[in-house]
Amino acid sequence: MSPKWLASVKRTLPAVAVIVGLSASTTQAQPGGSFWQGVQKSGALRCGAAVAAPYVMRDPGTGEYSGFFADLCREFAKVLGVEPKFVDTTWDNIVAGLQAGKWDMSLALNRTPTRAMAVNFSIPAMQYEISLAYNKANPKIQGSPKSVADIDRPEITLAVMSGTAQDKAISGAVKQAKILRLPSNDETRLAIISRRADVLVDASDTNLLFTRSHPDWAVAFTPTPALARQGVAFGLPQQLSYADVEVVNIFLEEKVATGEVDALIRKAVDQVLGAGQQ
Repeated sequence: MSPKWLASVKRTLPAVAVIVGLSASTTQAQPGGSFWQGVQKSGALRCGAAVAAPYVMRDPGTGEYSGFFADLCREFAKVLGVEPKFVDTTWDNIVAGLQAGKWDMSLALNRTPTRAMAVNFSIPAMQYEISLAYNKANPKIQGSPKSVADIDRPEITLAVMSGTAQDKAISGAVKQAKILRLPSNDETRLAIISRRADVLVDASDTNLLFTRSHPDWAVAFTPTPALARQGVAFGLPQQLSYADVEVVNIFLEEKVATGEVDALIRKAVDQVLGAGQQ
């Protein structure tokens, strides 16, 4: 992985607000106990996982999960002394499933004010921003675009994964370009490769993987002004107490400070690039 790229993924550790309110969903804490004690009693930490490399990946043959947020789920399960259990979901359902108690935490969830009214958040493990990737030989895209306005034209089709933060951001930013919403990362990339779409809208790190996998024709730019810049964190049940949220925050704070998150990101990126070269 490029050191320059790693340096751009700066961590911030904002305080997490206490969100009050109780619900009957998710693993229930025992009277006088914590949410995490309830998870310990159940014997498993259930992590809602929607696929988006390098955050969360799933081997279609074995069903095995990888990616640096999947690894963080495993590490937190070790802290609790329980087994990690991954629950497959989509980006459209990752918040609703957490609210319904189908899992104990959501992986790689972007922190937004709208989501914060529905679920709780840990501190970020990393920062997220959106970039736009395209085929430099595409005659519809002239020169070197710098802003969303440069590609917001009726003849341009933008491919984006449905229900993601980038879907919401680009939907509010364009007025003329067509938006092709697809259910998975693979399908959005195939849309660009097949020229069904002209521009791939995704996180800057996942678009970096795409352009490095196709260096002969794929390029990307981060638009100015930015489409979005958000922390990527664990999504947590809304009813968690401040003390319960702090358990996750302290875990993540240490992983970030010691460089373990950087190491897990490098491992995930190397895995993706290695698979692309096979």
